[in-house]
Amino acid sequence: MEQIRLNKFLSDAGVCSRREADRLAEQGLITVDGETAVVGMKIHPDAQVKVRGKRIKKEEEKVLLAFHKPAGVVCTAEKREKNNVIDYLNYPLRIYPVGRLDKDSTGLLLLTNDGELVNKIMRAGNYHEKEYIVRVNRPLTEEFCRKMASGVPILDTVTRTCQVEPVDEMTFRIVLTQGLNRQIRRMCEALGYRVIALKRVRIMNIKLGDLKEGAWRRVEGKEREKLNQLLASSSSLSVKDRMKQHGK
Repeated sequence: MEQIRLNKFLSDAGVCSRREADRLAEQGLITVDGETAVVGMKIHPDAQVKVRGKRIKKEEEKVLLAFHKPAGVVCTAEKREKNNVIDYLNYPLRIYPVGRLDKDSTGLLLLTNDGELVNKIMRAGNYHEKEYIVRVNRPLTEEFCRKMASGVPILDTVTRTCQVEPVDEMTFRIVLTQGLNRQIRRMCEALGYRVIALKRVRIMNIKLGDLKEGAWRRVEGKEREKLNQLLASSSSLSVKDRMKQHGK
């Protein structure tokens, strides 16, 4: 039986993302057949894996939820965070968020137990769109919108070009294809603006629509089929790993 990476096993089992699995291993919180796991190790699919002492079994049913996150809910599966999104939803299967929304931000958040799906949606190299409505503390100018769209220097890089259009005097719509830490807030701050409210309204073809704040729905049927089509050519590998795979 072919061995698989421990982080992939935990991701496929719906426990957490691969990155989070590596963090858990670094903290010594994972055991494999009674031995403390190490980052990067490979295991047999029938190995006895425990996280924080709890036996992990692979989830059979793959689910994808669209959730309208209220302000104050934190996008983490970490139980020590009292306002974590997992406890808030209290869903019967073990799920975790696809990416993040800041604690103060609202709007569309996807949650799943399908690790491969997470990687394909999250990889910046796949250029998948995420759309936001943003309100700032003072009137927009043409120069502000132009600079936001053409790229802003933050976090030792320059943001990718993106779509920006005014909604009203102090509100704009922005479509990103990357997800740097607190990206929109940092972009605005770099241009002398402060975000008052930020709401994500779309991830790829999945729209927030009229889903009430605090409510969730399953992504299925034609909506899920369309998502699968959009992800068909997407890689679950990082840009670095893809280059390795092609011998570059």
